Amino acid sequence: MKFVQLANSLKGSLAPVYLLEGEETYFRDHAVAAIRAACAIAQPAFNDVRIEGDSLKGEGLSSLPAQLRTLPFFDEKRLVRLYEYYPTEREWERVFKPYCAAPCASTVLVIVNAGAKKGCDIKRKSGVCYVDCGKESEETLARWLFGVARRMGLDLDADAASLMVRYCNSDAARMKTETEKCRFLLGHGGRITRETVQKYVAKDVEYKIFELTDAAARGNYSAFGEILHDLLQKGWDENAALASLTSYFRTLCELADLRGTDEEIMQTLNLKPYPLKKSREALARLGKDRVKELYLRLYTLSAEMRSGICSKSGALSAAVAKIFFG
Repeated sequence: MKFVQLANSLKGSLAPVYLLEGEETYFRDHAVAAIRAACAIAQPAFNDVRIEGDSLKGEGLSSLPAQLRTLPFFDEKRLVRLYEYYPTEREWERVFKPYCAAPCASTVLVIVNAGAKKGCDIKRKSGVCYVDCGKESEETLARWLFGVARRMGLDLDADAASLMVRYCNSDAARMKTETEKCRFLLGHGGRITRETVQKYVAKDVEYKIFELTDAAARGNYSAFGEILHDLLQKGWDENAALASLTSYFRTLCELADLRGTDEEIMQTLNLKPYPLKKSREALARLGKDRVKELYLRLYTLSAEMRSGICSKSGALSAAVAKIFFG
């Protein structure tokens, strides 16, 4: 199941063994918190055990079965959490398979891994409830954000949710923090609109880069200048700016020649749905020949800058001149 489905599943019953796996730290941490809350542990010192994967190497694994079958002390449930543990097929067969076949009724085992590394495929093992804590789509995150806002006593407009996802670069922890900020500013019962997000939500650098390249594609020199100035003030340099512009126009060149479904194109170009939509609009507006011309010129300027023929500021100035006045 996906992380966003976990809360509803816990309203029914607890599984004896969970695997929380994925690169989204916020989802992993909050999945653990949700399972712990469902266990209703009042004596965490006795009944909430955390074990690091490194400690189970070698002889350390032999003590785990006893940990899993220890009865809780003054609680109904005992939680055992294994972090970053990737058992081999042999280790799984020797220790975990027998336990999953006959788990301790009062123990909840939770394996928390950032990603699938070398080892057996735990999520496919019998008796394991797999919770996907990987990155979610913008649409799924926007729906999840509705729930977060509602629990904070806030109303959230649909376009505001989508914009916040993009501003926060799909980072769930940042979205939660920014929603809390809005609650502080708007108060209980407040409404988060698109204008609220634009005014109060801090933009991720990646989104600012997207805005920069989009302004370049639209020929909006004023917006481009403001965004570039802001990025340079925050530690960016001319080299990074030129590299981002070059990469953007290269992507447009590749998009012009690609065929396939949206999913295939997004995977090939490493784009999300909204940037793909905007890239197609830019390509249609500029035309394939103009896009190729800009990419070749920017690529040449990047090479000249790296070889010392021109300075960083000179190369960027020439690139800006080509984009807006060439």
